[in-house]
Parts: sequence; structure tokens; C-alpha cells
Amino acid sequence: MRTMDDIELARALHVLFIGHWIGGVAFVTLVALPLARANNDAREGWALFEAIERRFSAQVKWSIPLAGATGLWMTWRLDLWGEFEDPTFWWLDAMALVWILFMALVFVVEPLAHARLAAEAARDPKGVLRRIARAHTVLLTAGVVTILGAVAGSHGGLFP
Repeated sequence: MRTMDDIELARALHVLFIGHWIGGVAFVTLVALPLARANNDAREGWALFEAIERRFSAQVKWSIPLAGATGLWMTWRLDLWGEFEDPTFWWLDAMALVWILFMALVFVVEPLAHARLAAEAARDPKGVLRRIARAHTVLLTAGVVTILGAVAGSHGGLFP
């Protein structure tokens, strides 16, 4: 029986971390935000969103860095640095850019903007939820396009 090598383990963990991270973004975007926005009392809707987002944020603060670490490990071990310059491998650049964007949002923007956003939501919870839903839709789209490109591209297809 053959044992799993470090690349196979890194790939499996990478997919697991991406699944948690982008799957969570999908849940927040497609389930939590619509429920929060549909609430007749916008303040209750905001409270619901905040509770879900707070719980997910605590989890994703692990899955995003670990997705990056496993991706970096595979890039280093497989010496894929040159592939970032090849337009055929656009999805590698997309993965790195989406990862950088989410790292910045989760670890820099969210902590800095949280108090201001909460104060805005106290005045206009409906408007804040609408803006957050729009932003999450853009982020989810970027994640989904990147996943589609990475899976298809790593198997030789899609937008060569």
C-alpha cells in the first residue's frame, strides 16, 4: 500500500481549506444575507447577520491562512513560480489575488471598519446589509470563477 506524499497531502488540505472558506462565503452570501435582509425588522436582520458573520469570521481566520500555506507549499515543492508568468495558468494568479484580497479583508479591513460599520448599521441597517450583500456577491463570484479556472486549468482545460 502506497502512502500519501507531502504534495498529495498539501493538495487535499488545500481543497479542504478552500472548501471551508469559499463555501462559507457562499453560505453567508446566498443564505445568511438574504435571510437578514428579508427580516421585517432591519435591526434584527443586522443582528442575525452579525451573529453568523462573527462565528464564520473566527473560523475563516484559520482556513484562509492555511489555504495560503498549503498553496505556497505546493508552489515551492513543485517549483511552479514560472507558471505565474504564463497566461495559460491565469488561474494561479487569480488564486493568489483572491487569497491576498481575502487576507486583507479579514485581517485588516474588517477589524478597522467594524466599529464604523456597526455605527452605520445602527442608523441604517437596511442600507448596510444591501451594501454588504453586493460586496459578498462580488467576492463570491471572484472565488467561484477562480475555483472553476483552477480545477479545469489544472486538468488541461478552460481558457488556455
